Amino acid sequence: MPLISVVDDDLSVCRALRRLIQSAGYQVETFVSAREFLNSSPEGRTKCLVLDIHLGERSGFELQERLAADQAAIPIIFITAYDDASIRDRITRSGVTAYLRKPFDERVLLDAIRAVVGQADGRGAGDGDRDTPRSAGAKRGPCPST
Repeated sequence: MPLISVVDDDLSVCRALRRLIQSAGYQVETFVSAREFLNSSPEGRTKCLVLDIHLGERSGFELQERLAADQAAIPIIFITAYDDASIRDRITRSGVTAYLRKPFDERVLLDAIRAVVGQADGRGAGDGDRDTPRSAGAKRGPCPST
């Protein structure tokens, strides 16, 4: 069962995403900081990282840069409640798999995860039922309930 890691400093978001992603049949580990994620050493096992941009001591962008420097090729789906031009520009330049603006439709997140896991398993994004949402933040919907 593929491991999906979630890093968000909001514990309620971590709990909600854990339930949602587990309900889709994935193993999930959640972390409330970049440091906690790095200290747990899941890089070799994580098939997809759902990563909040605004974390406490280290941003999601900084964690992404650290993983790249360590040559940990983990596909990243950024999530954020902040939507301004500078954030969107940095997200676009970062090369992430997808990004979602909070609150987001849970189906869009699961579709993005399925696309990533399918690519990791050698199946292309087109092999699934839906397309990969590169910038799925335009699809707004209720955040999964806790």
